[in-house]
Amino acid sequence: MSRAESNWERLVRSALQRQQRRSQTPGRITSGLASVVPSALNAANIDAILKAADEIQDEDPNVARILCEHAYSLAQNLDPNSEGRGVLQFKTGLMSVIRQKLVKKDGGEIDRSQDIVRIQEFYKRYREKHRVDELQEEEMKLQESGAFSGDLQELERRTLKMKRVYATLKVLGEVVEALTREVAPEGADNLIPEELKKVMESDAAMTEGAVAYNIVPLDAPVVANAITSFPEVKAAISALSYSRDLPRLPEDCPAPQMRSLDILDLLQYIFGFQKDNVSNQREQIVLLLSNAQARLRIPEEVEPKMDEEAIRMVFGKSLDNYMKWCSYLGMPVWNNMETLQKEKKLILVSLYYLIWGEAGNVRFLPECICYVFHHPDMLTKGITTQHDLLLNSHC
Repeated sequence: MSRAESNWERLVRSALQRQQRRSQTPGRITSGLASVVPSALNAANIDAILKAADEIQDEDPNVARILCEHAYSLAQNLDPNSEGRGVLQFKTGLMSVIRQKLVKKDGGEIDRSQDIVRIQEFYKRYREKHRVDELQEEEMKLQESGAFSGDLQELERRTLKMKRVYATLKVLGEVVEALTREVAPEGADNLIPEELKKVMESDAAMTEGAVAYNIVPLDAPVVANAITSFPEVKAAISALSYSRDLPRLPEDCPAPQMRSLDILDLLQYIFGFQKDNVSNQREQIVLLLSNAQARLRIPEEVEPKMDEEAIRMVFGKSLDNYMKWCSYLGMPVWNNMETLQKEKKLILVSLYYLIWGEAGNVRFLPECICYVFHHPDMLTKGITTQHDLLLNSHC
């Protein structure tokens, strides 16, 4: 190694140590290279892999080394010539970290052929150490009982811990699958024991609980967030749920792991809206409905139901501009708005907000939103009377 390379590695190592000391202060989450992944490498989820490596460094340095090496190979595949901004510095720093991890106290060599077995065994130990199965059962019981009278701060801390554990398990599972595909592209499934494969699939489904949300955790039920136990929120979620009057979705339609199907899933399947947009608008509509329900001051019931007046209020305010646009152009909207069924109103409101969420800069031209909404509305006129979902060729 030349003197220039040695000095560069010393500089990078000291910078990483300084960054790690800063990350240990309260309020900071990321540490080391995980916080400085170049934007050119964001597509490979490298930051999550390095965060997991930091998380398990003290438990098993060898597994942390495997994760870092996998992150480096992903970076190399994405930008082999290091042309992206900051990619060369990042690769140099990551290689320095890997070399540090390769140095063992006894000076022995590391058998890389055992990496897959080593990471599989660590996956099992990590689950046992953090009592994943027990915590899952406790969380499910709390969600079913709705008992939030305990220490919410303690629940929040436990929830954050579980998110970190699930995020680490997800990374470990992805790295195991990637390494097995590299070793045996055709027989990769045979290198993972069937029992471990089922556990990994179950844990991957539970990573839904680590999905980000704004206010209401609809796609990721969180014990520490008591908002989903409010009667008006329960009523709003129930109103959007999939009813028998709606068309039946095909069997190949992906069903969410942590919640039941609803109207927005139907519209997403028909029109192909983006997943994140659907999640955001689902939360938006739930908040609109629950706020309207709360203003009516309806007495609490054993099974909260969304009042027709609350739906009418949200429907009228959301589509007021569209109805004015149709009136100005002399186009009929609906023969009688009062005769529209509850499901039809919710479908129209959901469709309008989903289009608005996808519109980008077009949303600054309200008449364009109305025009775009007018045509899909024609396609949804018979949606509440169909028995099976028949997709048109242009959907």
